[in-house]
Amino acid sequence: MFVFVVLIGILFAFYLFYKTKYIRSNRQVEKKWLSAKSNIALGLFVCLFGINHLIFISETATSYLIASIFILYGAYFSWIGFKKYKHYLPFAIEEAAMLDSKK
Repeated sequence: MFVFVVLIGILFAFYLFYKTKYIRSNRQVEKKWLSAKSNIALGLFVCLFGINHLIFISETATSYLIASIFILYGAYFSWIGFKKYKHYLPFAIEEAAMLDSKK
């Protein structure tokens, strides 16, 4: 249980970190790339929260249902974020190289 709690805390910190970087960024493609990274962190956070709840806390059928929804929603959100991350990564590298070469 302690491992899940630590991972949940770390993933929430990563989510906040990437959202802060997203707000501070001036590059458009980099913003989309950072948003995808924050989606991955948030999805994993929700998924692990659901797994933790399912394994260690659930006692009723309603709790099992809600934990299952959290797991499925978190996994889907992470998968979509990973697809966005892979899509925007080459464009973010190109944008960074182009803007850095202008300086």
